[in-house]
Amino acid sequence: MSAEASDAVEMRAALARLRRGTGLPVAFGGLTAGAGQVRIGELSGAATHALRGLAVAAGNGLGGKTLSLARACAVTDYHGSRHISHEYDTAVAAEGLRSVLAVPVVVRRRVRGVLYGALRTAQPLGDRVLNAAMAAARDVEQALLVRDEAYSLLTAAAAPAVESRGAWEEVREAHGALRALAPRIVDPALRAELLAVCGRLASASAPAPSPSPVERETAVALAPREIDVLACVASGSTNAVAADRLGLRPETVKGYLRSAMRKLGAHTRGAAVVEARRAGLLP
Repeated sequence: MSAEASDAVEMRAALARLRRGTGLPVAFGGLTAGAGQVRIGELSGAATHALRGLAVAAGNGLGGKTLSLARACAVTDYHGSRHISHEYDTAVAAEGLRSVLAVPVVVRRRVRGVLYGALRTAQPLGDRVLNAAMAAARDVEQALLVRDEAYSLLTAAAAPAVESRGAWEEVREAHGALRALAPRIVDPALRAELLAVCGRLASASAPAPSPSPVERETAVALAPREIDVLACVASGSTNAVAADRLGLRPETVKGYLRSAMRKLGAHTRGAAVVEARRAGLLP
């Protein structure tokens, strides 16, 4: 799935949450398309396609004001408001919108998109509606942040292998980070890509401890979460840190670690990591 398709999935889900959380009949939004512009790509509850594809420039209209100020803005009567410019009145009128709220999607202090909620009647939109809309925007922000980090790690992991031990430690860190990110990725195609890269990293040739004098006669099979925990342990994480990274309880992490150690025939955390590397489960 492309980044654009992934964006559409996230935006549709956020708009559905916005409508559920606010009770507003119409929601729409889009992400930035070039400098200082948001393109409306997704509609929920709309009666027409008048807003679809609309390019909203920074400073223009309600969304452009939100884009410029990086904060939520609202109007009770869009067409009569003196607090916004009116470049998009025709499209808004075609959809029959009156009260409109716009909330920015901000990632690393940069506005990446705008979510809108609207009524077809002119009435104030209270704090409950604003808070629900902001919560929907935060969900999109988190999804974009996780995806950005995932693509960054994928790019780093795809770089040519280097024989130095220091460079290989960076690969191992990337592997652990990818394993921790994968369960949080909503896009199934991207999640599968992350796990496939993890598999390639784990099976790659690298500076490693000398092979065990006793060759394993049977392959070791660990559950995905056991590998996730071991990848965190390999990067030096405590059980508490691993739990935070993986979104698990510390007791659950301990359980996965004990199970992995038993399967690997290891009596310590460090030995479990060594055996997992020998088995090709970790880089």
